[in-house]
Amino acid sequence: MIKAAEKARVESKNPLEIARRVLTIEADAVRGLIEHLDSRFVQAVELIDARAGRVVVSGMGKSGHIARKIASTLASTGTPAYFVHPAEASHGDLGMIERGDVFIAISYSGASEELLQIVPQIKRRGAKLIAISGKSDSALAREADVHLDSSVGQEACPHNLAPTASTTAALALGDALAVALLEKRGFSAADFERMHPRGSLPDQALARQALLHVREVMRTGDQIPKVQSGASLKDAVLEMSRGRIGMTAVLDSSGAIKGVFTDGDLRRTIEKRTKLDGLLVDEVMTTNPRTVRASTLAAEAVHVMEAHKVNQVLVVDERGALVGALNMHDLFRAKVV
Repeated sequence: MIKAAEKARVESKNPLEIARRVLTIEADAVRGLIEHLDSRFVQAVELIDARAGRVVVSGMGKSGHIARKIASTLASTGTPAYFVHPAEASHGDLGMIERGDVFIAISYSGASEELLQIVPQIKRRGAKLIAISGKSDSALAREADVHLDSSVGQEACPHNLAPTASTTAALALGDALAVALLEKRGFSAADFERMHPRGSLPDQALARQALLHVREVMRTGDQIPKVQSGASLKDAVLEMSRGRIGMTAVLDSSGAIKGVFTDGDLRRTIEKRTKLDGLLVDEVMTTNPRTVRASTLAAEAVHVMEAHKVNQVLVVDERGALVGALNMHDLFRAKVV
């Protein structure tokens, strides 16, 4: 018996077991919200959607941190919202709240003194009050136009004291409000992108750009400037101008790459030769040009171009056959650089 008890004590302090217990408790807290949802949630969504002003979210302590996140999520999904600290509200920030606003107060106990002190002023200013609280009989819940029940069975803290499961539940409830409002208004991915000009979920757009391959941004088909070996310098210049990427590939009779003629080659030719009539492209082209594979990451192509101080490269497949052309401007347009 003693050994079994000692084993239990050791297991109870195992970090993995503690983590599993915490996550289970918090997951159960969020699942439990489903049973609490009723017509009051719909009322809250309608109240926010019909508002004439903005949404103000507030809370003290840990609830304040949750309130900030909820305000941020609402704002980024098309519902203008901001956070107001309840203590600061008593010292002048109440002026930020106007008739037509909706005030979301978060307090698990529903007895936060700082929030309760400003409730009469919120009502007096003509704003509507939504309370997110775990106590339906609390003063905050009673005074609210709509009360959303965020009660949980227990906190993840072993002493059932530190706000853990309760703050997770409040956060999830705030997310549910934001998404319900998003869906109600038909807020699209394009709308979301306009809210995040530096990258949405900022990170998803950046990740997609980072994983772009050359084949996704290169020029193909008739967009590839190319001339046959033996073409005149004039024809090569005309083809380079048509392609508008500062180069043209030079191919042999089998279609294999023999060289590349660039605007740099043209400048050097003009500098060195007094007569251009009768010149063939083979005489002034660059042999053994830099190439990249179509399967190469676009970011790697940037490295190749920067390392060799060129602004364009030809793109080849696994057999070395010409399949595309790539210019630094193509990479700029794709936001790879």
